[in-house]
Amino acid sequence: MTSSLTDQAAPDPIIPAGRTVFFVSDGTGITAETFGSSILAQFDSLRFRLRRIPFVDSLEKADDAANVIETQAKEDGKRPIVFSTLVNTRILERIKRVQALHLELFQTFVEPLERELDLKSSHTIGRFHHATDSDAYKNRIEAINYSLAHDDGQSIKNLREADVILIGVSRSGKTPTSLYLAMQHGLKVANCPLIPEDFERDALPSTIAGFKPKLFGLTIDAERLSQIRNERRPGSKYASIENCRMEVGCAEQMMKRESIPSLSTTTKSIEEIATTILTKRGIGR
Repeated sequence: MTSSLTDQAAPDPIIPAGRTVFFVSDGTGITAETFGSSILAQFDSLRFRLRRIPFVDSLEKADDAANVIETQAKEDGKRPIVFSTLVNTRILERIKRVQALHLELFQTFVEPLERELDLKSSHTIGRFHHATDSDAYKNRIEAINYSLAHDDGQSIKNLREADVILIGVSRSGKTPTSLYLAMQHGLKVANCPLIPEDFERDALPSTIAGFKPKLFGLTIDAERLSQIRNERRPGSKYASIENCRMEVGCAEQMMKRESIPSLSTTTKSIEEIATTILTKRGIGR
C-alpha cells in the first residue's frame, strides 16, 4: 500500500548541514507541522527537509509511514526527527519502532493535563476538525468569503462589517495578511491599496475615509518592494526604486498625519504582522 505522503522539500534537495523532519498525524498534520516548525525556527543556522505524512489512522498506514521514515534515515545517514500528533497508542508504537528522535506532542501536553485536571481526555482522532458544525467554524468561512470579496479594494459594500481595513501600497502584504486573519482568527478583513492618485490628492481614498477607527497601515522597505514588484513587472516604472521610494514615503506620511497605526512588513512573518494588528487594534478572535 502506498502511504499518503506530502513532501515539502527545501529548494536544494541536498542539505548536508540539516536533518529530515517528519510531521506524522492521524489527521491533516497541520497542527504537528505548525508546532514543529515554530520549534525548528529556533535553529536558524540549519536547514531542514520537511515532510508531512497525514492520515495515519490504521496499523497498515503506520507501517507504510515507518518504512518511509526508515528509508529516509538510511539515505541521510542520520536519524530523522519525527513530530507526531497520533492519538492511537498502537499506531504510535509502530511509528516509534523506527530509529528517530520522536517528539509526541499529545503525550507531552495531554497526559500532564490529565494528571493536573484529574480527568481523562477523549483521545478522539481529529477532534479539532469536528468543529466544522460549530458557529465558530461557520463564522470563519464567512470571514474568508468576506476577505476575498473585499481584497484589493474590489468591493466597498458592507465595510461597516469589517473588523479591520488594511491599507498600504501595492505588494506590501495586505492580501496574505487579510486571509491569515480570516482563516486563523475568523475576522472580516478588507484591504485597500494606496495608489499614486491618492498621493496626488494627498488624502485617503474616499471609500475608506469614514472608517478611520478600523484602518491599519502596512508599509515596507522601498528596496524590498522594488524587488517584489520586479518579479511581477520587471523593468517597469511601477517597480522602479524611485517610484517605490516615492509611494512608500507618501503612504507613511499619510498614515502618520491621519494617526493610523502601522507597521513595516519587511522582515516580519504573517503571524507577527497579524498579532501586532490584533494587539494595536484591540481585536480578539
